[in-house]
Amino acid sequence: MILSSLDPKQPFQPKYAAALRELIHFMKSGLGENLHSIYVYGSVARKTAVPGQSGLDIVVVTHRGFEEQRAGLVNTIRWRFQKAYPFITQLSFKTALVETVASLDSLFSWGFLLRHCAVCVYGDDLSECFGDYEPSWEIAKHWNMDVEDWLAVYRHRIGRSDKPEAQIQAQKAIAKKLLRASYSLVIPQDKNWYDDPIDCGKHFLRYHPEKLTEIERLGLLLRLEKAVPKRSVVGLLDSYGEWLVQQYKRTEFKIG
Repeated sequence: MILSSLDPKQPFQPKYAAALRELIHFMKSGLGENLHSIYVYGSVARKTAVPGQSGLDIVVVTHRGFEEQRAGLVNTIRWRFQKAYPFITQLSFKTALVETVASLDSLFSWGFLLRHCAVCVYGDDLSECFGDYEPSWEIAKHWNMDVEDWLAVYRHRIGRSDKPEAQIQAQKAIAKKLLRASYSLVIPQDKNWYDDPIDCGKHFLRYHPEKLTEIERLGLLLRLEKAVPKRSVVGLLDSYGEWLVQQYKRTEFKIG
């Protein structure tokens, strides 16, 4: 099965379209001729963003590195967006060089992200450097084999969080990661790809119905706007997370 790409002609939701226009303006002003292209991915790219719940995920590709400018430029944009677009929960930036993106080494990383999960909103579209993708274990493991590391990081963040807002953000982030990683585990059988975490959980259950309770709890963590008792969250990460990590190791051993 050939995976479909997001339609670049489908208009963005009006609120997010205005934010994207301003972001492009800031990037052009700040980077000048060094800017090659800008992409949006995630729920805004899928046109399913929910104001007050969805963030804005951006990829910025440049001709040369801009480490000295990056912090100032990103902080300025974030400050501006907090004032002008408070419905955007967070801004996430990935940056890369043209030569890194348009290389064979980036086939399953940048290539897959730009071709299947992102929309070019400015500049020359580098997704055209890559052909069509089929769902495969290579893609699945590239994006999710680090789930063990994620579990350790977010277990620590949730345990140490001293504000409800920080815990809510952390529990949502790890729930989203685990739901996507769950589906990626069954890609070799299902031969498809889903980006929406709730869809990922639903299709995963076709192969592991015994994990219904865990998937439902992850969905609850993703949707709730309040902090869940830490012991419950950490318990879920320890039990289901460990099972998922072991399943990844076994699948990699079988498939390679």
